[in-house]
Amino acid sequence: MLEKIAGIEERFNEINNLLMEVGDDYQRATELSIERAELQPIVNKAQQYRQALARFEEAQTLLDSEDEELRQLAQAEVEELESKIANLEMELRSMLLPRDKRDDRNVIMEIRAGTGGDEAAIFAADLFRMYSRYAESKGWEIDVLSSNEIGIGGYKEIIFMVKGKGAYSRLKYESGVHRVQRVPITESQGRIHTSTATVAVLAEADEVDVNIPENDIRIDVYKSAGAGGQNVQKNATAVRITHYPTGMVVQCQDERSQLQNRMRAMSILRARLYEIEEEKQRRELEQVRRSQVGTGERAEKIRTYNYPQSRVTDHRINLSSHNLPSIMEGNIDFFIDELAMQDEAESLMAIGIHD
Repeated sequence: MLEKIAGIEERFNEINNLLMEVGDDYQRATELSIERAELQPIVNKAQQYRQALARFEEAQTLLDSEDEELRQLAQAEVEELESKIANLEMELRSMLLPRDKRDDRNVIMEIRAGTGGDEAAIFAADLFRMYSRYAESKGWEIDVLSSNEIGIGGYKEIIFMVKGKGAYSRLKYESGVHRVQRVPITESQGRIHTSTATVAVLAEADEVDVNIPENDIRIDVYKSAGAGGQNVQKNATAVRITHYPTGMVVQCQDERSQLQNRMRAMSILRARLYEIEEEKQRRELEQVRRSQVGTGERAEKIRTYNYPQSRVTDHRINLSSHNLPSIMEGNIDFFIDELAMQDEAESLMAIGIHD
């Protein structure tokens, strides 16, 4: 870690020298100033760390003093500095991690019923409620972009946006297959069934992040097929966008305005394309790091919700909660905190910093 810090301090000093020589090149000065501002907190923390180490070594030399009072004072300072140094090390390790530029973005989440028929659709609705409660506890806003409901209170698919600072940094760990084990309301024999739903977590992307040429898409408009026939729109307000290069199709019909449906469909398409590009870059850059945590791999079962035993288990970190009702009310930080810690530890290993 000290080698990494030394490299950062060297670059920081180099930037200071370059800023004095930059002259009237304002663009270059701006670029250097931004880089300097990013490094400044690490340099300041490293200075505190070095000072604490120096004081620790000095205090240790006094432990062998013949003066009893001086030895006691030195022992107290050594114990205090051990704790301080450990905290500073932890803070520095986190600061040295490569930052995910998407962490502060809003999130587009897609929940789809998997195996299990109507029960899978009901489970998808349960997951949507769980994430809605979680967002509410964080002060984030939920905005449903598209949904495909079934008649008994479930969703074949629901796509929604979570708006709030840091939403992606927390929810990115939820991508994957979620499995439920319980007696469905449609089961007359009282047998336990296993059903699944898939969750995709996409960082919101804007036009600057993803450029979609008009020639790459086809936009079709049609009449919205609302529930039950009475709510079917007379005008063609529903929108279907087909992306030719990927074959991806996005549909939105929940809004009464064709323009709003089109804007929502484009935001979903941009987020999906952005995720594809980010995933491609991750695979290229992280050949050594094969963890499922945080990668958004959807083929693997990540969590099981066992209702008869009131147990929820996250299989990536082998962690269980025996308070399923609390988890379903949105108290999922129990898992997310642990997943974030493991992700951080593996990221540190990947850049060569470890205990």
